[in-house]
Amino acid sequence: MPRMEMRADTAHRRRLLLDAADEVFCEHGVLAPLELVVERAGLGRATLYRHFADRTELMAALLERGLDGLEGCAREIGTRPDGLFLLMDDVAEHIAMSAPLADYWRSMPREHPTIAAAHTRAMAILLPYLQRAIAAGLCRADLGEQDLALAMDMLGACQRGSDEAERKALAQRCCRLLCHALATPAAAAEL
Repeated sequence: MPRMEMRADTAHRRRLLLDAADEVFCEHGVLAPLELVVERAGLGRATLYRHFADRTELMAALLERGLDGLEGCAREIGTRPDGLFLLMDDVAEHIAMSAPLADYWRSMPREHPTIAAAHTRAMAILLPYLQRAIAAGLCRADLGEQDLALAMDMLGACQRGSDEAERKALAQRCCRLLCHALATPAAAAEL
């Protein structure tokens, strides 16, 4: 979705709010009072509402930021044939660190406009890596977009740990299992 350029100070305050929301929601859940976000950011309530009309807009901005991070990771990976596996690691780690946020979005219907747009964007990032891995003989040739979407959903199961350390351990294990399931037998031996 196109974004208007913000003034530097406005963008800085927005980042402060998003950082604070991410921390507060991870510590207290996504239904934590927005006042905690304002306090953590060190800004006023009016600033919060100038940037985000409500909690849903704030959550959508956090989702967009997560996708921005995935795009950044994809840029860093470049055209590596094993890039899909690296991106899956990144997604798993992000889910483990932001479990309440991931859980919130997983509870929404797939047809919800924000979820549908996020799915489209995520697949636009990930599918070229799947295709590259298939072409390099690293992934099974029968895999497609639905399989990739299912694998991303399965990574969401790693959020069930009781704390961040347990979620990270579950995320790493889940990611390894999924990578082995997607890989060709020869590539799986190298993972």
